[in-house]
Amino acid sequence: MGDTARPRRARIALLAGAGLLLALLLAVAASIALGSQPVPLPDVLAVLRAPGTTAASAVVWDMRVPRTILGLLVGVALGVAGALTQAHTRNPLADPGLLGVTSGAACAVVLAIHVLGVTGPSAAVGFALVGALGAGMLVVVLSQRIRVLAPGVTLVLTGSIVTALLASITSGVLLLDRSTMDVFRFWSIGSLVGRGPEVIWTVAPFVLVGLALAVVNAPTLPALELGDDLGVALGRHVVRDRVVGLLAVTFLAGAATAACGSIAFVGLAATHAATRLGLGGPAWRVPVAGLCGAVLVLGADVVGRVAPATSEVQVGIVIALVGAPLFLVLARAHRGDPA
Repeated sequence: MGDTARPRRARIALLAGAGLLLALLLAVAASIALGSQPVPLPDVLAVLRAPGTTAASAVVWDMRVPRTILGLLVGVALGVAGALTQAHTRNPLADPGLLGVTSGAACAVVLAIHVLGVTGPSAAVGFALVGALGAGMLVVVLSQRIRVLAPGVTLVLTGSIVTALLASITSGVLLLDRSTMDVFRFWSIGSLVGRGPEVIWTVAPFVLVGLALAVVNAPTLPALELGDDLGVALGRHVVRDRVVGLLAVTFLAGAATAACGSIAFVGLAATHAATRLGLGGPAWRVPVAGLCGAVLVLGADVVGRVAPATSEVQVGIVIALVGAPLFLVLARAHRGDPA
Protein backbone atom coordinates (compact mmCIF):
# COMPACT_ATOMS: atom_id res chain seq x y z
CA MET A 1 0.00 0.00 0.00
CA GLY A 2 2.76 2.45 0.96
CA ASP A 3 4.78 1.66 -2.18
CA THR A 4 1.82 2.43 -4.45
CA ALA A 5 0.74 5.53 -2.54
CA ARG A 6 4.15 7.18 -2.77
CA PRO A 7 4.25 7.49 -6.60
CA ARG A 8 0.65 8.69 -6.55
CA ARG A 9 1.50 11.46 -4.08
CA ALA A 10 4.50 12.39 -6.20
CA ARG A 11 2.32 12.69 -9.30
CA ILE A 12 -0.22 14.82 -7.45
CA ALA A 13 2.56 17.08 -6.15
CA LEU A 14 4.00 17.38 -9.66
CA LEU A 15 0.61 18.35 -11.09
CA ALA A 16 0.04 20.85 -8.28
CA GLY A 17 3.45 22.42 -8.87
CA ALA A 18 2.87 22.64 -12.61
CA GLY A 19 -0.56 24.18 -11.99
CA LEU A 20 0.95 26.80 -9.68
CA LEU A 21 3.62 27.76 -12.23
CA LEU A 22 0.96 27.94 -14.96
CA ALA A 23 -1.18 30.19 -12.75
CA LEU A 24 1.82 32.47 -12.19
CA LEU A 25 2.54 32.69 -15.93
CA LEU A 26 -1.11 33.48 -16.64
CA ALA A 27 -1.13 36.16 -13.93
CA VAL A 28 1.99 37.78 -15.41
CA ALA A 29 0.53 37.64 -18.93
CA ALA A 30 -2.79 39.11 -17.77
CA SER A 31 -1.01 41.88 -15.85
CA ILE A 32 0.83 42.94 -19.01
CA ALA A 33 -2.05 42.43 -21.46
CA LEU A 34 -4.96 43.89 -19.49
CA GLY A 35 -5.56 47.27 -17.92
CA SER A 36 -7.87 50.19 -17.43
CA GLN A 37 -6.46 51.71 -20.65
CA PRO A 38 -7.43 49.25 -23.41
CA VAL A 39 -4.61 48.13 -25.72
CA PRO A 40 -5.40 45.45 -28.32
CA LEU A 41 -3.54 42.19 -27.73
CA PRO A 42 -1.74 42.29 -31.13
CA ASP A 43 -0.41 45.75 -30.23
CA VAL A 44 0.76 44.49 -26.82
CA LEU A 45 2.65 41.61 -28.46
CA ALA A 46 4.12 43.95 -31.06
CA VAL A 47 5.51 46.47 -28.56
CA LEU A 48 6.89 43.67 -26.38
CA ARG A 49 8.89 42.45 -29.36
CA ALA A 50 9.91 45.92 -30.56
CA PRO A 51 9.43 48.85 -28.15
CA GLY A 52 8.75 52.17 -29.82
CA THR A 53 7.40 55.63 -29.17
CA THR A 54 3.72 54.81 -29.66
CA ALA A 55 1.04 55.23 -27.01
CA ALA A 56 0.71 51.44 -26.74
CA SER A 57 4.44 51.12 -26.06
CA ALA A 58 4.25 53.78 -23.34
CA VAL A 59 1.33 52.01 -21.64
CA VAL A 60 2.98 48.57 -21.77
CA TRP A 61 6.60 49.43 -20.99
CA ASP A 62 6.23 52.49 -18.75
CA MET A 63 3.18 51.38 -16.77
CA ARG A 64 2.28 47.70 -16.99
CA VAL A 65 5.71 46.03 -17.04
CA PRO A 66 7.08 47.91 -13.98
CA ARG A 67 3.77 47.34 -12.21
CA THR A 68 3.98 43.61 -12.96
CA ILE A 69 7.56 43.36 -11.73
CA LEU A 70 6.67 45.21 -8.54
CA GLY A 71 3.65 42.95 -8.03
CA LEU A 72 5.89 39.89 -8.37
CA LEU A 73 8.39 41.28 -5.86
CA VAL A 74 5.73 42.25 -3.34
CA GLY A 75 3.76 39.01 -3.71
CA VAL A 76 6.82 36.78 -3.30
CA ALA A 77 8.08 38.84 -0.36
CA LEU A 78 4.75 38.74 1.52
CA GLY A 79 4.18 35.05 0.77
CA VAL A 80 7.63 33.99 2.02
CA ALA A 81 7.31 36.29 5.03
CA GLY A 82 3.95 34.74 5.90
CA ALA A 83 5.30 31.19 5.74
CA LEU A 84 8.27 32.06 7.94
CA THR A 85 6.09 33.92 10.45
CA GLN A 86 3.68 31.01 10.86
CA ALA A 87 6.55 28.51 11.17
CA HIS A 88 8.42 30.50 13.82
CA THR A 89 5.35 31.36 15.88
CA ARG A 90 3.81 27.89 15.34
CA ASN A 91 0.56 29.75 14.76
CA PRO A 92 -1.43 29.10 11.54
CA LEU A 93 -3.15 32.49 11.92
CA ALA A 94 0.06 34.52 12.28
CA ASP A 95 0.79 37.32 9.83
CA PRO A 96 4.01 39.29 9.07
CA GLY A 97 2.29 42.35 10.53
CA LEU A 98 2.81 40.78 13.97
CA LEU A 99 6.44 41.92 13.84
CA GLY A 100 5.36 45.55 13.70
CA VAL A 101 6.79 46.17 10.23
CA THR A 102 3.52 47.53 8.84
CA SER A 103 2.93 49.91 11.74
CA GLY A 104 6.61 50.92 11.72
CA ALA A 105 6.47 51.82 8.04
CA ALA A 106 3.22 53.72 8.50
CA CYS A 107 4.56 55.69 11.46
CA ALA A 108 7.73 56.64 9.59
CA VAL A 109 5.77 57.76 6.53
CA VAL A 110 3.37 59.85 8.61
CA LEU A 111 6.25 61.57 10.39
CA ALA A 112 8.01 62.18 7.07
CA ILE A 113 4.86 63.75 5.61
CA HIS A 114 4.15 65.82 8.72
CA VAL A 115 7.69 67.02 9.48
CA LEU A 116 9.47 67.02 6.10
CA GLY A 117 6.56 67.56 3.72
CA VAL A 118 7.08 64.31 1.77
CA THR A 119 4.25 63.77 -0.72
CA GLY A 120 4.93 61.19 -3.46
CA PRO A 121 5.09 57.40 -3.05
CA SER A 122 8.66 57.25 -4.35
CA ALA A 123 9.85 59.77 -1.78
CA ALA A 124 8.13 57.87 1.03
CA VAL A 125 9.78 54.51 0.24
CA GLY A 126 13.04 55.26 2.02
CA PHE A 127 11.31 56.44 5.20
CA ALA A 128 8.97 53.44 5.14
CA LEU A 129 11.91 51.05 4.84
CA VAL A 130 13.68 52.64 7.81
CA GLY A 131 10.52 52.52 9.91
CA ALA A 132 9.66 48.94 8.97
CA LEU A 133 13.15 47.58 9.55
CA GLY A 134 13.54 49.52 12.78
CA ALA A 135 10.25 48.27 14.20
CA GLY A 136 10.86 44.69 13.10
CA MET A 137 14.34 44.55 14.57
CA LEU A 138 13.09 46.11 17.81
CA VAL A 139 10.50 43.33 18.13
CA VAL A 140 13.12 40.66 17.38
CA VAL A 141 15.58 42.03 19.96
CA LEU A 142 12.95 42.47 22.68
CA SER A 143 11.40 39.03 22.09
CA GLN A 144 14.80 37.37 22.48
CA ARG A 145 15.49 39.16 25.78
CA ILE A 146 12.17 38.17 27.40
CA ARG A 147 12.24 34.65 28.83
CA VAL A 148 9.01 34.52 30.85
CA LEU A 149 6.74 32.94 28.21
CA ALA A 150 7.19 30.52 25.33
CA PRO A 151 9.12 32.09 22.43
CA GLY A 152 6.16 32.08 20.03
CA VAL A 153 3.85 33.71 22.57
CA THR A 154 6.54 36.23 23.54
CA LEU A 155 7.04 37.21 19.91
CA VAL A 156 3.32 37.76 19.32
CA LEU A 157 2.87 39.80 22.49
CA THR A 158 5.99 41.91 21.86
CA GLY A 159 4.88 42.59 18.30
CA SER A 160 1.41 43.55 19.48
CA ILE A 161 2.79 46.01 22.04
CA VAL A 162 5.18 47.66 19.55
CA THR A 163 2.41 47.78 16.94
CA ALA A 164 0.01 49.44 19.38
CA LEU A 165 2.63 52.02 20.39
CA LEU A 166 3.48 52.95 16.80
CA ALA A 167 -0.18 52.97 15.77
CA SER A 168 -0.99 55.40 18.58
CA ILE A 169 1.76 57.79 17.38
CA THR A 170 0.48 57.52 13.82
CA SER A 171 -3.11 58.15 14.86
CA GLY A 172 -2.13 61.12 17.00
CA VAL A 173 -0.33 62.85 14.13
CA LEU A 174 -3.15 62.14 11.68
CA LEU A 175 -5.77 63.50 14.06
CA LEU A 176 -3.80 66.71 14.57
CA ASP A 177 -2.94 67.32 10.90
CA ARG A 178 -5.64 66.76 8.29
CA SER A 179 -3.31 67.55 5.38
CA THR A 180 -1.00 64.74 6.49
CA MET A 181 -3.97 62.38 6.60
CA ASP A 182 -4.96 63.36 3.05
CA VAL A 183 -1.51 62.47 1.72
CA PHE A 184 -1.06 59.38 3.87
CA ARG A 185 -4.31 57.67 2.89
CA PHE A 186 -3.10 57.26 -0.69
CA TRP A 187 -0.01 55.41 0.58
CA SER A 188 -1.75 53.35 3.25
CA ILE A 189 -4.46 51.82 1.05
CA GLY A 190 -2.11 49.26 -0.52
CA SER A 191 -1.55 49.89 -4.22
CA LEU A 192 0.78 49.15 -7.13
CA VAL A 193 -0.31 52.33 -8.93
CA GLY A 194 2.10 55.24 -9.34
CA ARG A 195 5.20 53.30 -8.30
CA GLY A 196 7.86 53.83 -10.94
CA PRO A 197 11.04 51.83 -11.64
CA GLU A 198 12.87 53.81 -8.96
CA VAL A 199 10.68 52.16 -6.31
CA ILE A 200 11.60 48.72 -7.67
CA TRP A 201 15.31 49.53 -7.58
CA THR A 202 14.97 50.86 -4.02
CA VAL A 203 13.20 47.85 -2.50
CA ALA A 204 14.68 45.03 -4.63
CA PRO A 205 17.97 44.80 -2.66
CA PHE A 206 16.05 44.45 0.61
CA VAL A 207 13.82 41.77 -0.89
CA LEU A 208 16.89 39.89 -2.13
CA VAL A 209 18.51 40.07 1.32
CA GLY A 210 15.30 38.77 2.88
CA LEU A 211 15.07 35.92 0.35
CA ALA A 212 18.71 34.98 0.99
CA LEU A 213 18.02 34.83 4.74
CA ALA A 214 14.88 32.77 4.02
CA VAL A 215 16.91 30.27 1.97
CA VAL A 216 19.33 29.90 4.87
CA ASN A 217 16.51 29.59 7.39
CA ALA A 218 14.13 27.26 5.52
CA PRO A 219 16.02 23.99 6.27
CA THR A 220 15.77 24.72 10.02
CA LEU A 221 11.96 24.99 10.03
CA PRO A 222 11.11 21.25 10.41
CA ALA A 223 13.09 21.14 13.67
CA LEU A 224 11.75 24.49 14.92
CA GLU A 225 8.13 23.49 14.31
CA LEU A 226 8.64 20.60 16.75
CA GLY A 227 9.36 23.06 19.54
CA ASP A 228 12.51 24.52 21.08
CA ASP A 229 13.36 21.52 23.25
CA LEU A 230 13.16 19.04 20.40
CA GLY A 231 14.96 21.49 18.14
CA VAL A 232 17.89 21.64 20.55
CA ALA A 233 17.82 17.86 20.86
CA LEU A 234 18.11 17.62 17.08
CA GLY A 235 21.22 19.79 17.15
CA ARG A 236 19.78 23.13 16.15
CA HIS A 237 20.87 26.49 17.55
CA VAL A 238 17.28 27.56 18.14
CA VAL A 239 17.87 31.21 19.07
CA ARG A 240 20.13 31.82 16.08
CA ASP A 241 17.72 30.07 13.70
CA ARG A 242 14.78 32.08 15.00
CA VAL A 243 16.63 35.41 14.75
CA VAL A 244 17.66 34.66 11.14
CA GLY A 245 14.07 33.79 10.23
CA LEU A 246 12.59 36.84 11.89
CA LEU A 247 15.14 39.12 10.24
CA ALA A 248 14.11 37.61 6.90
CA VAL A 249 10.47 38.43 7.69
CA THR A 250 11.45 41.97 8.65
CA PHE A 251 13.33 42.63 5.41
CA LEU A 252 10.68 41.02 3.19
CA ALA A 253 7.56 42.46 4.78
CA GLY A 254 9.25 45.81 5.37
CA ALA A 255 10.29 46.17 1.73
CA ALA A 256 6.83 45.15 0.47
CA THR A 257 5.08 47.58 2.81
CA ALA A 258 7.47 50.38 1.89
CA ALA A 259 6.81 49.86 -1.81
CA CYS A 260 3.03 49.51 -1.85
CA GLY A 261 1.66 50.42 1.56
CA SER A 262 -0.23 48.01 3.76
CA ILE A 263 -1.52 44.95 1.88
CA ALA A 264 -3.05 42.63 4.44
CA PHE A 265 -3.91 38.95 4.17
CA VAL A 266 -1.37 37.95 1.48
CA GLY A 267 1.01 36.19 3.88
CA LEU A 268 -1.84 34.35 5.59
CA ALA A 269 -3.58 33.22 2.40
CA ALA A 270 -0.41 32.30 0.52
CA THR A 271 0.87 30.11 3.35
CA HIS A 272 -2.45 28.29 3.71
CA ALA A 273 -2.60 27.81 -0.05
CA ALA A 274 0.94 26.41 -0.03
CA THR A 275 0.00 24.03 2.77
CA ARG A 276 -3.10 22.94 0.87
CA LEU A 277 -1.06 22.18 -2.26
CA GLY A 278 1.04 19.74 -0.23
CA LEU A 279 4.25 20.11 -2.23
CA GLY A 280 6.49 19.30 0.71
CA GLY A 281 7.23 19.94 4.36
CA PRO A 282 7.86 23.25 6.13
CA ALA A 283 11.04 24.00 4.16
CA TRP A 284 9.29 23.61 0.78
CA ARG A 285 6.29 25.57 2.02
CA VAL A 286 8.39 28.76 2.03
CA PRO A 287 9.11 29.05 -1.73
CA VAL A 288 5.67 27.69 -2.63
CA ALA A 289 4.05 30.37 -0.45
CA GLY A 290 6.14 32.98 -2.28
CA LEU A 291 4.76 31.82 -5.65
CA CYS A 292 1.21 31.74 -4.23
CA GLY A 293 1.67 35.28 -2.94
CA ALA A 294 2.79 36.49 -6.37
CA VAL A 295 -0.25 34.91 -8.04
CA LEU A 296 -2.56 36.44 -5.44
CA VAL A 297 -1.15 39.98 -5.71
CA LEU A 298 -0.99 40.02 -9.52
CA GLY A 299 -4.42 38.42 -9.86
CA ALA A 300 -6.01 40.90 -7.46
CA ASP A 301 -4.32 43.80 -9.25
CA VAL A 302 -5.68 42.66 -12.63
CA VAL A 303 -9.18 42.28 -11.18
CA GLY A 304 -8.95 45.78 -9.73
CA ARG A 305 -8.00 47.18 -13.13
CA VAL A 306 -10.67 45.55 -15.31
CA ALA A 307 -13.65 45.06 -12.97
CA PRO A 308 -14.73 48.69 -12.34
CA ALA A 309 -16.46 50.60 -15.12
CA THR A 310 -14.88 53.98 -14.33
CA SER A 311 -11.67 53.76 -12.28
CA GLU A 312 -9.37 51.18 -10.71
CA VAL A 313 -9.81 49.49 -7.35
CA GLN A 314 -6.55 49.26 -5.39
CA VAL A 315 -5.01 45.84 -4.90
CA GLY A 316 -5.26 46.06 -1.10
CA ILE A 317 -9.03 46.52 -1.31
CA VAL A 318 -9.49 43.67 -3.80
CA ILE A 319 -7.47 41.25 -1.65
CA ALA A 320 -9.42 42.23 1.46
CA LEU A 321 -12.77 41.72 -0.30
CA VAL A 322 -11.94 38.51 -2.16
CA GLY A 323 -9.44 37.06 0.27
CA ALA A 324 -11.44 36.88 3.47
CA PRO A 325 -13.88 34.16 2.26
CA LEU A 326 -10.98 32.28 0.66
CA PHE A 327 -9.06 32.40 3.93
CA LEU A 328 -12.01 30.94 5.82
CA VAL A 329 -12.14 28.02 3.39
CA LEU A 330 -8.38 27.45 3.61
CA ALA A 331 -8.41 27.73 7.40
CA ARG A 332 -11.14 25.08 7.67
CA ALA A 333 -9.24 22.82 5.29
CA HIS A 334 -6.10 23.34 7.37
CA ARG A 335 -7.95 22.11 10.44
CA GLY A 336 -9.22 19.15 8.49
CA ASP A 337 -12.85 20.29 8.49
CA PRO A 338 -14.90 19.92 5.37
CA ALA A 339 -15.23 23.12 3.39
